[in-house]
Amino acid sequence: MTILVTGAAGFIGFHLVKRLLADGYHVIGIDNLNDYYDVTLKKDRLKMVENHAQFEFYQMDVADRGKINQLFTDKAITTVIHLAAQAGVRYSLTAPHSYVHSNLVGFMEILEACRHHKVTHLIYASSSSVYGANTTSPFSTKDGVDHPLSLYAATKKANELMAHTYSHLYQIPTTGLRFFTVYGPWGRPDMAYYSFTRDIVEGNTIKVFNNGDMSRDFTYIDDIVEGIIRLLDQPPTGNQSWDRQNPDPGSSFAPYKIYNIGNHQPVKLMDFIRILERLIGKKAKMKFAPMQPGDVKETYADITDLQNDTGYSPATNIEIGLTHFVDWYKRYH
Repeated sequence: MTILVTGAAGFIGFHLVKRLLADGYHVIGIDNLNDYYDVTLKKDRLKMVENHAQFEFYQMDVADRGKINQLFTDKAITTVIHLAAQAGVRYSLTAPHSYVHSNLVGFMEILEACRHHKVTHLIYASSSSVYGANTTSPFSTKDGVDHPLSLYAATKKANELMAHTYSHLYQIPTTGLRFFTVYGPWGRPDMAYYSFTRDIVEGNTIKVFNNGDMSRDFTYIDDIVEGIIRLLDQPPTGNQSWDRQNPDPGSSFAPYKIYNIGNHQPVKLMDFIRILERLIGKKAKMKFAPMQPGDVKETYADITDLQNDTGYSPATNIEIGLTHFVDWYKRYH
């Protein structure tokens, strides 16, 4: 099996590549190494894997049709794990076109390459952000997700729709993964756990939105990777009991499936900050602020489908996960 991982220098992509190589797979990684956040961090991740005999890396943009098509022509790619995307809810308010380029055009090129080169399974990153204005908790893949609150969320919902179309028209098995607030070593500097740690260490004031009345289903990176690995050899075949009169949004008559991957244990923001303070050994300076545009008060994953189909449940405790992150942060910085 030759596996293509897009976004291989990204947070999730890097950890996944490491795991796939450890499991003996031949891995091709691509990444455009853009400067949305510190490129040095991305390059340092790549240094951890670039000399592995079973790894090939190419710097390219997923929206570059010519290069993507040439890569699929040259390499016998059997499985694609598509993680490349323009990330971030708040950045989508100021740079919307980058989301169209990466998340829509880029995903289109991956779908077309899978179609023309007979890929046997496409796994792609969606997001808990698609639940948008939903207030039913926990968030279930059986819930409708037609009211996104940010362009980022809208592009991820669009990816799910595009994937379904290709699953139906061309019988490409597609698995969409709605990730819930992924954190851990080598993480993204724009995420709250990373920026809070940096600001607490440096004595800067952190902004606490919605006056601290928020909670997140923080999911440790190793749990995310394990979930992907469990699904790697389980391409969807179509739900034979799918009811067109009462359609299940998370599955289909086509070879298409959606999963939540979350810790299914939301953590209150203020509790999260207190844990960080204890691990860092320093009190945070806090400035309370109202809710940001595009944000949601709570995320909470229903992982019933993941448990039923793989027997797996993410379970890393937030204190353990943040301990690993803070230890890494101190070493790296």
